[in-house]
Amino acid sequence: MRCRDDRGFTMIELLIVITIISIIAAIAVPGLMRSRMTGNETSAISSMGVTRSAQVAYSASCGSGGYAANYLVLGMPPGASTDGFISMDLGRAAPVQKSGYAFQLTAGAGASSGPTDCHGLATNSAWIATAVPITVGVTGTRGFAVTAANTIWQDTSGSAPTEPFTASATVSVIQ
Repeated sequence: MRCRDDRGFTMIELLIVITIISIIAAIAVPGLMRSRMTGNETSAISSMGVTRSAQVAYSASCGSGGYAANYLVLGMPPGASTDGFISMDLGRAAPVQKSGYAFQLTAGAGASSGPTDCHGLATNSAWIATAVPITVGVTGTRGFAVTAANTIWQDTSGSAPTEPFTASATVSVIQ
């Protein structure tokens, strides 16, 4: 009696399977990248809102009416508290990079020196926070900015909107 000789898959069968997997991957990867960029942009917008709220809380309780000069100051806990005005992912590092975006908090246009805060640090009368994609087109496609006016602006070119904010072909209001 003769046994059938089974040795596994043929080379043609393996090539067909690899081709099918490659086609499926080629279709799925761009959608996955778009989803990741959308998630990064959503995180950046949320962080702009958190920055806005943190500056208001800082000004009212520690800044004597002035605003924090940078994210590190917002991350410092006031007095006997153990929590800063902003979460550790934004307030404990310089430069701040989070979810594919680089964040910066500086004095706003026309800012003057404000009073010293509860830590003895100088404050500003105005501020601007920006978020730009680390790699435009890969980690995000829009840049964002927010000021004490509490409006978040976006620039679809990937750079941060600049003060004074004016609507244009690439710059518009989000909130």
